[in-house]
Amino acid sequence: MILSLAAAAAMSSGSGSSLNSSSPLDPFDSSTSWSLAEDPSNSSSEPVVRTLTPDLQPATTAVAVQEVSPWDIALCVTGTLISCENALVIAVLFYTPTLRAPMFILIGSLAVADLLAGLGLILNFVFTYLVDSSVEFVTLLSVGLLISAFSASVLNILAITVDRYLSLYNALTYHTERTVTFTYVMVVFIWVSCLTLGLLPALGWNCLKDESTCSICRPVTKNNAVALAVTFLLVFALMMQLYLQICKIAFRHAQQIAVQHQFVAISTTKGVSTLSAILCAFGACWLPFAMYSIVADSSYPVIYTYATVLPATCCSVINPIIYAFRNPDIQKSLWMACCGCVPSNLSLRPRTSSDV
Repeated sequence: MILSLAAAAAMSSGSGSSLNSSSPLDPFDSSTSWSLAEDPSNSSSEPVVRTLTPDLQPATTAVAVQEVSPWDIALCVTGTLISCENALVIAVLFYTPTLRAPMFILIGSLAVADLLAGLGLILNFVFTYLVDSSVEFVTLLSVGLLISAFSASVLNILAITVDRYLSLYNALTYHTERTVTFTYVMVVFIWVSCLTLGLLPALGWNCLKDESTCSICRPVTKNNAVALAVTFLLVFALMMQLYLQICKIAFRHAQQIAVQHQFVAISTTKGVSTLSAILCAFGACWLPFAMYSIVADSSYPVIYTYATVLPATCCSVINPIIYAFRNPDIQKSLWMACCGCVPSNLSLRPRTSSDV
């Protein structure tokens, strides 16, 4: 995904001009070394005639140096930030026994996906500049990891959206139908699907043998890139429909509760605003890259690829803030881990899946 740039060092003009054949050689010039050369045509036993010939050595040689792209540095820094954020979320969920509800399982799966995505960006930078990226195994490993991780991230966001919708649509039977086992089965299905997608380039679905079929993300083929982009657009459309239904159900509940009408109206309005911000952030991060993957190929300028890939990776930076750090239970665990206390202004109401 990250393109390596190479540049050749310029030859020194000063030393090059001294070796021009049109200028005479100065035998007393200390910069010119001389060596004895033997005439190979003389195969007789006569004394060998030795002549002095100048041993001309260029003063400088062209050295290929690989320049580091600022875009690659930005992606590596983004990957580091993603890894740190999601590693913190995973640690909190792992060491807090009370955070084992289906909602937290999905949040943990999302954090694992984003963590792998961040590590994939870091490894891609290492493979590009510190390892021979011409080795096919290195390229396929890097791309496969990124495809699996980002696909799992998108599908986990969809699963969280479905979970929120079901918690509102089937509010009375949600806790009996949505068991932990069912959630684990759904998470396993997501990961098996995404790992399969990541293995496709290694199984031969790549453009290493025919560069003309490459997409903007080598070695993914153009057809595979279009298929992934169209799948994402379908997922995004489904998320929009689910969030629209969530808003309708929330407003209907607000109208049915007359006692807390003012409070619920304010809370519902805030929830709808939050849902809109979540959906807009997700679309702003991924839509440019998805649309560009459909219309572009490897012949397009690489700067356009960087300009669409970087916002897509930033979605994994935003995910922990939206889905984890805003959760009161996770906030309490973080406060307990950091300072051993919980602020008094932190909500003590248990967080449910329907909360935004």
